[in-house]
Amino acid sequence: MGDTHPRQAGMASELVLLLALATLWGASYTFIRVGVATIPPVTLIACRTLIAGLLLLVVMRWRSVRMPLDAASWRRFLFQACLNSVIPWIMVAWGAQTLDAGVATILNSTAPIFTFFLTFAVTRHEAVTSRKLIGVVAGMAGICLIVGVQALSGFGKELVAQIVMILAAICYAGAAIFGRGFRDLDPMVPAAGSLLCGAAVLLPVSLVAERPWTLQPSMASVLALLALAAFSTALAFVIYFRLIRTLGSVGTTAQAYLRVPIGVAVGVVFLGEQLSSTAWIGLGCVVVGVAAMTIPARKRSEVAA
Repeated sequence: MGDTHPRQAGMASELVLLLALATLWGASYTFIRVGVATIPPVTLIACRTLIAGLLLLVVMRWRSVRMPLDAASWRRFLFQACLNSVIPWIMVAWGAQTLDAGVATILNSTAPIFTFFLTFAVTRHEAVTSRKLIGVVAGMAGICLIVGVQALSGFGKELVAQIVMILAAICYAGAAIFGRGFRDLDPMVPAAGSLLCGAAVLLPVSLVAERPWTLQPSMASVLALLALAAFSTALAFVIYFRLIRTLGSVGTTAQAYLRVPIGVAVGVVFLGEQLSSTAWIGLGCVVVGVAAMTIPARKRSEVAA
């Protein structure tokens, strides 16, 4: 029983980091909205990844953390970048142009579902329990209740865009599972490596398709880009790789559920918005779902103690 309290304190800190990750990635939508007003989307994403990767390299140098130089490690970073940023970010940006906000939000929150079933059916790299399944279902039900069940009536109207959004969620799930392979590295290493690889892929596309040297971005867009790179990318990716190591793939993707109630809470606190009764029920479902997906079940010996 002596180590129970330290273990609980450690889990509490991981849940705080999960909440921080959800907040940082939730805020990215606002930064992106301001940024794309005068910076085209591929250029914005390319600059986001490059600035974030370089920022992490500076911090790593200060901490005396070295990047691996072998080709195998960089191939893994490139694959992680494609799964976690390059492909899904482009998919989400394209799909969001035609989808209703409610449907897009629901589809963008499905990563925990695919993480659970990919883990169950393919990788088996962590325990896949009925408790986690209940958490996945409860969290998704909560998202639907918060967004509004009426949003479900929009499914099938923009089928191609909806399929693309689902494929993006599957990419996120695959990235969370593949990211477990970096557990032996400092979290800054795969974060910086995958971001720099993402920038290497995106920058040529930006140069050819959007000719960024012709742009005249506003100060608001530039500041949004810098905030997006520093906080919602560099800091967020370090937390992400830390949580994959401590909470596992299913637990880490639970942040997809948390982003929606965080956005709702911001509206309630700062904009004076009111919550419907179904939204309150949905918030409860999300809390229950995230807890079931992240908090480990107590061992019988601990309960008996």
